[in-house]
Amino acid sequence: MMPRKYTRLTYADRLKIAQLCKERVSTEDIAEILNVHRGTLYRELQRGGGGNGRRDLYDPDTAQRNLR
Repeated sequence: MMPRKYTRLTYADRLKIAQLCKERVSTEDIAEILNVHRGTLYRELQRGGGGNGRRDLYDPDTAQRNLR
């Protein structure tokens, strides 16, 4: 596996995460598809309301608004 470089998720990435969550793709696989660390993805799911195993509730617009 190639080393990952720090990059911020874009709104397009968030839309892709939402789609993949609806398709029930695993968190590990979504992280691999987006080439981000799984910790980044878990934090993103929390930010978008899809934490605690409730990935079906992830909302990219909420995540975008909750950026620090």
